[in-house]
Amino acid sequence: MVARNRGGVGGGIGGGIRRPMVVLRRPWTTVIVLALLAASFVSPLLLFLRVPAAEIFLSHARKESDREGNGIVKNLSPVHASNSMQLNAIEQEVGGGVKEPKRIIYNDEDLTDVQSTYSENVTTSGVANDPSSRNSGGGEDHQNRLLSSATGEDNKQGPSNRTSGETKSALPPQSSTTEKILEMEDQINMAKAYLLFSSSNSKSHLVRELKIRIKEIERVLGRTNKSSDLFMSDLQKLEAMEVTLSKARKAYPDCSAVASKLHAQLYNAEEQLRAQKHQASYLIHLTARTFPRGLHCLSMRLTTEYFALQPEQRKLPNSQNVHKLALYHYAIFSDNVLACAVLVNSTTSTSMEPEKIVFHVVTNSYNFPAMVMWFLLNPPGKSTIQIQSMDDFRFLPAGFSSFFVQSAKADPRYTSPLNHLRFYLPELFPLLNKILLLDHDVVVQRDLRRLWSVDMTGKVNGAVDICRDNKTSHKLETLVNLSDPVIANIFDAKACSWAFGMNIFDLQEWRRRGLTGSYHHWKQLENSKQPWKAGSSLLGQLLFYNHTMTLDRRWHVLGLGRHSSVRRSEIERAAVIHYDGNMKPWLDVALAKYRKYWTRFLDYSNPYFQQCNIHE
Repeated sequence: MVARNRGGVGGGIGGGIRRPMVVLRRPWTTVIVLALLAASFVSPLLLFLRVPAAEIFLSHARKESDREGNGIVKNLSPVHASNSMQLNAIEQEVGGGVKEPKRIIYNDEDLTDVQSTYSENVTTSGVANDPSSRNSGGGEDHQNRLLSSATGEDNKQGPSNRTSGETKSALPPQSSTTEKILEMEDQINMAKAYLLFSSSNSKSHLVRELKIRIKEIERVLGRTNKSSDLFMSDLQKLEAMEVTLSKARKAYPDCSAVASKLHAQLYNAEEQLRAQKHQASYLIHLTARTFPRGLHCLSMRLTTEYFALQPEQRKLPNSQNVHKLALYHYAIFSDNVLACAVLVNSTTSTSMEPEKIVFHVVTNSYNFPAMVMWFLLNPPGKSTIQIQSMDDFRFLPAGFSSFFVQSAKADPRYTSPLNHLRFYLPELFPLLNKILLLDHDVVVQRDLRRLWSVDMTGKVNGAVDICRDNKTSHKLETLVNLSDPVIANIFDAKACSWAFGMNIFDLQEWRRRGLTGSYHHWKQLENSKQPWKAGSSLLGQLLFYNHTMTLDRRWHVLGLGRHSSVRRSEIERAAVIHYDGNMKPWLDVALAKYRKYWTRFLDYSNPYFQQCNIHE
């Protein structure tokens, strides 16, 4: 080495040649070594990234890094990795057919909680409804909460790019859930049918198992009212019930016997439903026919006050307006003081000219004193009111009051003589030309003056038809037996029926056509042949056939006492609303959503209401 360094030109040249070769060899060696080191580092990392559980930890690391701001990933340990991989494996096994674990971000405490819960509650076979597993760990409710979190219902931090297939693996969609619920109901019926084959005292294993499965499914159906309530454990109970039913099919292979039992169950259920409907209908009708205690109390107190007055104190004011033709005359037939009070109050409060209104109230002799006393104490403002007793009308046939009561079961709402007095309007008010008939179960919401200026075109009755949407239930053929040739030759079976309750009558045209005599004819035919159900409404359909002019439906809206499908917009734009049906607004069975339109015209601070416990 010393001699070589001391060499002259040759040594210098030799050293100059060898030195560059050393310089070129070292960089390439370094690159190759670094490349191998990089490959040995990156390969495990790529293998690690391909594991789905790693994405959980990388997302968790990025989240922690963003929160702490220093880029250091904390709390990543092999224990967490193994726990997460175990969780994904278990969810694949329980879910049934899940190909890929769900990508969900958990907090540290969530990962620990999930691992401990699933390791305790799920067996190696994936069946989570074993009694031992239900009683251990966090319990079934905790497992359902975790399943709900896995579907994104309670986890607000889950990734937004989760596929629909992953969601369906944990919880079926709504349509599938509905099918599962129906399947559970069918399973209960089948299980109960199989129970009928064994005696009630049987202690066999199959009977006990059926009873247990029935209770489990009934509990699920008892709390399930929407798709989100159906958890994975519920589906496992459905599968367990199917296994039990398969055992029952093997134990009872006679299909015809099972079918007979199911038919018997169906028949019994239909009979019970029919009996309950009949009982409910009877109770509603009974309630409608009875007179509430509060109203009876009110009538008795008013009657007592009336007879305490002197005869000259019993006269109502403005009696001179009763027969003036230029005024607006209303006819009301009622034995209900409270209903009349609402009708009069609503009419006067909505009228533009209440001083031109004359009310003609006709009642029976029992309620006449109470009716007079009420309006003596509560006069209708500037309007005029006349109250008459039907016993004072001498033109009525003998025994008119008892003529319509056909049996003890007859509904007094239809067989009451007051309802049939409407067919004697020309005789009741011989000096009037037009009159507006209002039932006492209506409420007036608009001014009705324009009805007196309506051109009747030679018709007697102006009313609203009820054949909406061309429904056959409102045709004349559904009300009258048209098999009788006498009736079939006169009436059109497809003719539309119209509504009683708000009717404008041309009394002059009525008298000219002699319709009161026609009423007597149809009444006699009803008593002899009974081609239709007894009642004043059906007689009116026949009496005013081809004599009725159709009014706009906004004048009169019906159904508030029969069903709850009347729209609010339809009610509020109507001039008159009608509580026809059994559910009258003064009864306890009234529809609450419609009752406010009636009660707003009563002052419940009235001392008589308080004494008789009449409240809103």
